[in-house]
Amino acid sequence: MNDSYHDARCAAVYDVFEGLERDDLDVYAAMVEEFEATSVVDIGCGTGTLAAMLADRGLKVIGVDPSALALDVARTKAGADRVSWIHGTAPELPPVQVDMAFMTANVAQVFLTDQQWSETLRAIHRCLRPGARLVFESRDPKVRAWEGWTKGKTYSTADIAGEGQVESWVQLESVDGEFVNFTGVTIFGSDATRVEEASTLRFRGRTALTHSLEQTGFIVDEIRDAPDRPSREFVFIARRV
Repeated sequence: MNDSYHDARCAAVYDVFEGLERDDLDVYAAMVEEFEATSVVDIGCGTGTLAAMLADRGLKVIGVDPSALALDVARTKAGADRVSWIHGTAPELPPVQVDMAFMTANVAQVFLTDQQWSETLRAIHRCLRPGARLVFESRDPKVRAWEGWTKGKTYSTADIAGEGQVESWVQLESVDGEFVNFTGVTIFGSDATRVEEASTLRFRGRTALTHSLEQTGFIVDEIRDAPDRPSREFVFIARRV
């Protein structure tokens, strides 16, 4: 759930703990076909699984992320040589016109201020052709997902070549209104290194998200349920006017 990486080893093992198959991304690949997109920008692409997968299927893909460490991992994946990787944020995208923009995982929640969120939406609006779609997911605050962010409920291990047994969990630190502060902990068995990465996510509600999109020039066509986390988060499908 980290919005950025400060340790190369954590970036390198991220995909193992997320699941190498990443079946949760199939729904977004299906949307590419549903909306007949041939070009895509992946905002906050992280370690690049979705971007590389879509590029490997013949789409024109731009992947942008503020973490150079995550992009280092992304560039090693099948299809990565077909992706235009950008180290930066959405406002730093070059002038392009694409058919779809994605923000998967918790990317939409890392923008903590209204200004950051608005600047990101405006940048995405600029890079979409008229009628193109922005698709992103955001956890429903009413579900209070953070209450399950404890070591007891999120602890997992994996045996990783060169690292031995790696332990990983998330620990809630505090909640302040819409802002949830937590720490991701990773322990590498090969040398007992413990890495703690602090993060904050903002849990905006359905109404607030809809309003922010409409204020930026989008029409919310649909809000779907996330197939891998039913009734726990929104999947917004917004069309550029």
